[in-house]
Amino acid sequence: MGNYLPRQCGIATFTTDLCQAIRAELPQADCLAVAMNDTGDGYPYPAPVRFEIDAWRREHYDLAADFLNVNRVDVVCLQHEFGIFGGAAGSHILPLLRQLRAPLVTTLHTVLTEPSPEEREVMLELGRLSDRLIVMSPRAERYLQDVYDVPGARIRMIHHGIPEMPFVDPSFHKDHFGAEGRRVLLTFGLLSPGKGIEFVIEAMPRIVKEFPDALYIVLGATHPHVQKEQGEAYRIMLQTRARELGLEEHVLFQNRFVELHELCEYLGAADVYITPYLNPAQIVSGTLAYAMGIGKAVVSTPYWYAEDMLGEERGRLVPFRDSDAIAEGVVDLLTNETERHAMRKRAFLMGRAMTWPNVAREYVEVFDQVRSSRSRTPRRLAVGDAAQKRFQALPGLNPKHLLTLTDCVGILQHARFSVPDPQHGYSTDDQARALIVAVKAASLRPATADWDLLASRYLSFLLHAFDPETKRFNNFMSFQRAWTRQAATEDVQGRAIWALAHAVASSQAGHRSMAMQLLEEAVPSALAFTSPRAKAFSLLGIQTYLARYSGASAFRREREELADSLFSQFQQNASEDWFWLENELTYANARIPHALIEAGQWLPHQEMFDCGLKALSWLDEIQTGKDGHFVPVGTNGWFIRGGTRARFDQQPIEAYSTLDACLAAYRVTREERWHQSARRAFDWFLGSNDLGAPLHDFTTGGCWDGLHPDRVNQNQGAESTLVWMLSLLLLHELREEMNIVQPCQDGKEAPLDGTVCSIGTSSRV
Repeated sequence: MGNYLPRQCGIATFTTDLCQAIRAELPQADCLAVAMNDTGDGYPYPAPVRFEIDAWRREHYDLAADFLNVNRVDVVCLQHEFGIFGGAAGSHILPLLRQLRAPLVTTLHTVLTEPSPEEREVMLELGRLSDRLIVMSPRAERYLQDVYDVPGARIRMIHHGIPEMPFVDPSFHKDHFGAEGRRVLLTFGLLSPGKGIEFVIEAMPRIVKEFPDALYIVLGATHPHVQKEQGEAYRIMLQTRARELGLEEHVLFQNRFVELHELCEYLGAADVYITPYLNPAQIVSGTLAYAMGIGKAVVSTPYWYAEDMLGEERGRLVPFRDSDAIAEGVVDLLTNETERHAMRKRAFLMGRAMTWPNVAREYVEVFDQVRSSRSRTPRRLAVGDAAQKRFQALPGLNPKHLLTLTDCVGILQHARFSVPDPQHGYSTDDQARALIVAVKAASLRPATADWDLLASRYLSFLLHAFDPETKRFNNFMSFQRAWTRQAATEDVQGRAIWALAHAVASSQAGHRSMAMQLLEEAVPSALAFTSPRAKAFSLLGIQTYLARYSGASAFRREREELADSLFSQFQQNASEDWFWLENELTYANARIPHALIEAGQWLPHQEMFDCGLKALSWLDEIQTGKDGHFVPVGTNGWFIRGGTRARFDQQPIEAYSTLDACLAAYRVTREERWHQSARRAFDWFLGSNDLGAPLHDFTTGGCWDGLHPDRVNQNQGAESTLVWMLSLLLLHELREEMNIVQPCQDGKEAPLDGTVCSIGTSSRV
C-alpha cells in the first residue's frame, strides 16, 4: 500500500519495484497493490493495482480496509510518508490500519526527531498498530527507539532496494548523451527547491576552470506537487543562474521522468554523482542508493542517510549550502583518479546487499515472522462500522412463496399455480436473482426469514455452476442435480456477475469473500460479450461492486470498456425515431439505458449519461399507455423496428427493470418525471395495467407469471416472484433514503417486520 507508478514520485517507484521483486521471490503468491491518488482522476495503473484511495476522501480508507479484509490478504505492507495520506499529518491512514485483520508491516520513509504533535501521534499509533517497522538506515532504527519508544525487537533494518546494475566504466555510456571525452557530473530526481542544485551551479565555474570539459547533468522532472503550486519557477531560476555564469555549455537540464533502463545509462555515464540536499533530516534517499549501487563516486551534503551510507570512504561529505566545498570535493575526485575508482568500488560492493532480490528475500522473511507471531498471539479486531451500510428493518416483505420454492439445492424455476414444479429443475438465472433478494433483505434486516441462510444456498449454487476452466456459469440443472447440455447464454453470465457484486457489496464477510473470488474470475469474460443485455447486466454488477469498493482498478477499467461498447452501439444504430442500439426491443430493455446512466455518471462521461437518459425517456414513452399506466413490450412478437409492437404477453421482469432504471435516473437528476415513471412501473404489479388486475398475490407473497390479453397467468414461478420482491425492496430502499414513513391502509405506520402491508397506488415511492 502506497504510491504506485505511473504516479511520479520516489515512493511510487519504490512500491512498484518492491511488488515486482516480491512477485519474483514468491511467484506462487498474489502480490496486489493499493494505490494512493493525489488527483481525482487517478492514474492509468497496471493490473497489480487492485484498489485506489483518494487521499483526502476519508471514507475511502474504510472501504480499502474492508476490501483487504474481504480479500483475506496474508500481510499488508504499508509505505509510510506523511505527505501521501490525507488528514492532519496523514492521520486518515490510521482508521484503515485499525480495521485490518492481517498483520501489518510498515516501511518508514521518514523518521523525524522533532515531530509536530500531530506527527508524533501518528508515529506512536503506527508503532502500536504495526507488527513490524522497517527502516532503511541504522540511524532510523535508533531514532525509533529513542524518540518513539518502539521496542527494538519490532524494528528491522532493510536497505533501500536498487536494481541489479553492472560496474561499468563511465565512458561506455557517454556517447548516448553526446558527452564523449567529457567529465560528467550528475544529479537526478524530481526537482524541488530543497534539492540544493543552485549550490552545484554556483560551484561549476571553479570546476570548469580546472576541467573545461566538465558537464553537469540535472536529470528529472519538476515534482508534480511543486509544479502544481509553483510551476517551473525553481527550474527557471536554475537555468537563469547557469546563463548568468556563462555555463550554457556546461549545465544540461533534462526535464523528464525517465524509465529505469535510461536512468541506469545516465548513472553509468557519470564520473561523479552529487546530492546537495539542504535538509539534514532526510532518513533515506533512493537516488543516493541507486548511485552507490552502480558504483559512483559521490559528493554529498551530510543529511542523515548520506552520513550513514557514505562512511568508511564510500563517498565525500561537504557542508550544507557551500558551493566552494562542493567544487573542492568534485575537483579533488576528478584529479585523483585512483582514489575515485577505489571509492567507486567500495560503494559498489556495499550495494550488492541492496539489490532488489536480496531486499525482497528480507521482506518475505519479515512477512513470515509476523504471520507466525500473529498466529500464536491473535490481536483483537477493531470494528469499522463506517465501512458498512446500515439499514433499518423494512415492512411488508413476505417471503412465504420464496421459501416454498426454495429447497436444499436452490430455488426451483417454475410453479403450477403456487406449487413448486420440480419437472423444470433449477436455473442459474433464478439463483442470481434470489441471491440479490436475500442480500438486500439481509441488509435491511426484516426478521421474516433467515436471509443469510438463503443467501448461502443461492451462492452455493452459483459456486457449483461456475466452470473454472471456461470461467463461465452453467445454467440449467435438473431436479436430479444433472446439468443439461444446453450452453449457457451470455445473459446468464451477466446476471450472475450482477448478483455476485451485490453479495460483495452488501453481504456478510464469508459471503463476500466467496462472491469476490467468483466475481474476479467471471468478470473478464464479460469483455468478450456481444449481447448488449449481458454487457448491461455485467456493467451494473461492476458498478454495484464499485459503489462499495470504488478504488478497484481492474473493475474500473472493465466498467469503462463495457460502457464504451454499449455507447458505441447506440451511436452506430440510434436515430431520432428509433433511439435504440438494436433493431428490436425484446426483454429487460430498461437495463441497457440503466447501465449507461450509471456508467456515465461515475466515469464520468456526460455524452454517455445523456444517451442513457434519452434512451430511457424514449423507452418510457413507448411503454406508457394512453391513460398513463405502464404497458411493457410483450413477449409475443416483441417490437421490431418499423413493425408493430406486441402488447402481450406482459412480463413482470419488464416492470422491475423499468422501475430500477427510473429510480437510478431519479436519484441522479431528482426530476419528478422519473419518480412518476418508477411509480407507474411498480403500480403495474398492483393492478394499474391493461387488465386492471393485480399480479402480486398478497396471500403467498408471490407474483403471477404475466398478463395475457384475457387473464393473469396463475402460475407463480421464481422469476416473477423474485422481481416482485426486488421491486418492493427498491421502493423501501428509496423510502429509507428519503426518510418517508409509509402508512398502511388503516392509516397507521407500517409494521417493521413480519406483517404484510399493502402499498396502494396512491402511496408515494
